[in-house]
Amino acid sequence: QVQLEESGGGLVQAGDSLRLSCAASGRAFRTWIMGWFRQAPGKERESVAALKLSNGRTYYADSVKGRVTISRDNAKNTVYLQMNSLKPEDTAVYYCAADTDGTEISASTYGYDYWGRGTQVTVSS
Repeated sequence: QVQLEESGGGLVQAGDSLRLSCAASGRAFRTWIMGWFRQAPGKERESVAALKLSNGRTYYADSVKGRVTISRDNAKNTVYLQMNSLKPEDTAVYYCAADTDGTEISASTYGYDYWGRGTQVTVSS
């Protein structure tokens, strides 16, 4: 059974930083592909970043490239999303997702078979 739990969201001002955490359960954590997605009201869920844990390969959406870093702590089975220079358009519910049997990073929600409940990030102008 795989469980994902996000934390670290909150209300911040434009230009501030936040670090989101995703704690995962599951013995094969180091073989997974982990993704961060977000969904703003009235919009589709979109990929923010992803990390292939076996080789460290990463993916970033163009909208966050240069402002966001995805990282992991294997000892804690935790993936992080460091977000800097936050903008009001970054406001969304942020979800952590795990692709437990994939081989390549994907920006699509398809292939991610486990999802967390999400954490709200609100950026005020």
